[in-house]
Amino acid sequence: MHKLTRADLLSLEAYAQQRGEFRARVLAHKRARKVHLGEQVTVIFEDRLTVQYQIQEMLRIERIFEADGIAGELAAYNPLIPDGRNLKATLLIEIPDERLRRIELVRLRGIEHAIALTVQGHAPVPAIADEDMARSDDEKTSAVHFLRFELDPAMIDDWRGGAPVSLASTLPAMPLAATLDRQQRDALAADFS
Repeated sequence: MHKLTRADLLSLEAYAQQRGEFRARVLAHKRARKVHLGEQVTVIFEDRLTVQYQIQEMLRIERIFEADGIAGELAAYNPLIPDGRNLKATLLIEIPDERLRRIELVRLRGIEHAIALTVQGHAPVPAIADEDMARSDDEKTSAVHFLRFELDPAMIDDWRGGAPVSLASTLPAMPLAATLDRQQRDALAADFS
């Protein structure tokens, strides 16, 4: 997938006019790219459209319209676009109750390094987490992490051929797994082009 450039982005005015329609399209697109590991952990697989939406929203919220600011947002978010041989994702720990969230973020320390993707017939692919900066410390994890899964050509071929694919947390404090459904597998297979 090609990285986004300034030419791919809408001006603040144009985005304001199209935001409702664009947002609805992105939210529908994300449905097949979202995998739940239990009730508290969600993994959203990113692509060019989801990243464009994130950048447009940041530009809108921060009222960024100068070239340097736009370039900064592109530099921050373009690394989340897959390059054809990997998948990139945002891991969210979603606990609305703030007191409980603080407790759980201690208990789930290290979860970002305990996520693996498996294409049936191949070894699990462990997530490479938070390459931009550490988001955990010795006491707790963060509620948001950025993951990358590097797949080899045989895995990609089998994925495209319909092999079952699963995502799992191997963290002892939260051992969970989910098998991707056909819609999810097909949506994510597009990231390999």
